[in-house]
Amino acid sequence: MRENDTHSLAVGYVLWIFGFLGSHRFYFGKPISSTIYFFTLGLLFIGWIIDLFLMPKLKAEAERRYTPGEKNYTLGWVFLVFLGVFGIHRFYLGKIWTGLLYLVTGGLLLLGVLYDFWTLNGQISEKNRESSVR
Repeated sequence: MRENDTHSLAVGYVLWIFGFLGSHRFYFGKPISSTIYFFTLGLLFIGWIIDLFLMPKLKAEAERRYTPGEKNYTLGWVFLVFLGVFGIHRFYLGKIWTGLLYLVTGGLLLLGVLYDFWTLNGQISEKNRESSVR
């Protein structure tokens, strides 16, 4: 991964396997279409197959939109997907209080985790901008 990369194309393709649920689109910062894919099985699998060829474009758009830096997007997403209910991704971003809140409430009864699926890329980008200013 180059220094200015924010998202991994290889991870995008791995997530594409479950892309009919919108996972690769969440990762590349497309929460609205991700949610649509989730409820329509990737627009009845047609959009999912088209995305196989659009993946480099999704990555390029994510790299333009999000700020590279000290916090790694892929690591943040791994923490959210696998340990989000425990708030580990929030601890990773230095959000200790909300991390503790997620830890004792099951990710605010999963609603907080859902919110973070929509906003994690922006949260990481904000942290990276803050750390580059210091």
